[in-house]
Amino acid sequence: MAKDIATNKKARRDFHISGTYEAGIALVGTEVKSIRDNKVNISDAFARVDNGQVFLYGCDIQPWQTAAEYFQHAPKRPRRLLLHKSEILKIAQLANEKGYSLPCLRMYFVGRRVKVEFGLAKGKTHGDQRQDLKKRVELREAQREMSRFNKG
Repeated sequence: MAKDIATNKKARRDFHISGTYEAGIALVGTEVKSIRDNKVNISDAFARVDNGQVFLYGCDIQPWQTAAEYFQHAPKRPRRLLLHKSEILKIAQLANEKGYSLPCLRMYFVGRRVKVEFGLAKGKTHGDQRQDLKKRVELREAQREMSRFNKG
């Protein structure tokens, strides 16, 4: 069972997500302790394929307070995502198409391991965002009418 650490609600609002991928993440000890303490922000995080490896950029994991300066980590350093080579090649091919990016959607625990879910996404225009808002309002009104109708 997965326990959510952080979610990126802006990503689903600003992008059309066409597919999602799950990856492990290479961390140091103080980063894991900070993550367990929920001192993480993924609102600006995105993945990028560099030299046959996938890295997570913009993920802000706050330093662990009680760690010595020698063992401390940099808060916004690029972190390597752990994927199979075939997955990396497929993601690289899809992400190289014009207009596509790989925003981080959520970070969660699976057992003792930290996993990252990122999506293959294309940016929405302002008009698309307004259409989505309009659909949500119409759906909410329809559900309200159905519940009023069913109550009698």
